[in-house]
Amino acid sequence: MIAPYLVRLLCLSLASFFLVYLALSLLSLAGAPTAIRLAKRTTPLTATRLLLGVRLFPLAFSLLVVFALCLPSYLLLEPAANAERIGLGCLAAALMGAAVWAISMARSLRATADSLGCLRRCRGLGAEMRFAGEPLPVCVIEGETPVLALAGVLRPRIVLSRAVLRSLSPAQLETALSHERAHSISRDNLKRLLLLLAPDPIPFFRGLAALDRQWAKYTEWAADDRAVAGDTRRSLSLASALVRMARLGSPARLAPLMASLVARDEDLSARVDRLLRSGPPRENPRLRLRLALGVTLVAAGSLLLAAMLQPATLYSVHRLLERLVR
Repeated sequence: MIAPYLVRLLCLSLASFFLVYLALSLLSLAGAPTAIRLAKRTTPLTATRLLLGVRLFPLAFSLLVVFALCLPSYLLLEPAANAERIGLGCLAAALMGAAVWAISMARSLRATADSLGCLRRCRGLGAEMRFAGEPLPVCVIEGETPVLALAGVLRPRIVLSRAVLRSLSPAQLETALSHERAHSISRDNLKRLLLLLAPDPIPFFRGLAALDRQWAKYTEWAADDRAVAGDTRRSLSLASALVRMARLGSPARLAPLMASLVARDEDLSARVDRLLRSGPPRENPRLRLRLALGVTLVAAGSLLLAAMLQPATLYSVHRLLERLVR
């Protein structure tokens, strides 16, 4: 295929991203069991950061390679005069890169549209209220379906059904609202959007879905811990609120970008058991040191890549791109 300058640039960028992202995704997939084991030995908040970092590292580093190395080397060293042939291998990799991005973009846009539509329907079914001590707006909707969730990414608000409002005691309601406020403070809905936006290693293969599920579990645990703040009475109130919510019946099906108080039934017993234990969660200092060392190594690698933006490096990258395009 004969292609002009800008088309070659697009193909090389997509092909480079796909090849680097596939390699790093396989590396993250191989390291996922180790990351999950480490997450079990630390606090939920640290576990969410660890798992999110492992999950998004291939995307962040692949974009850095494309924008910091591939694009500058091509724009500076590739002659713009003549059209050149693109080989089948490069074209196939570019098409795969375009496919994984198209799927992730469609998934993210659909989730955003579903969440906005769900929030719009909730507003139509109820009215916004302010609760004492709760800084977030609360949309109280009519109906018997148990709903208590945080909706929205940029301007989050709590959605609460009248059935839940009647069923929970003041103490239970306060800790439940604190749980949703913890999701807002941590920007968990935004992180959910980033996870949806992260492409699959290959089209329609959710190879890192186990990391997504574990991250979601520890996100709920971290919100529980922030809501109770080590207070035994608040722990009992939140645990009883979870049980009361479960007894109200099956929760409503919510949009992907909404954080529900009872999101996963299979994790409910584990959450209640944690809340009924005495004492705040503790973290192993040695493990914290290891995690900090890992983060430092990743940051050092990124800085090293940025420091590689020397003429000799760009020439080497350009030669690799010349081989890839053929």
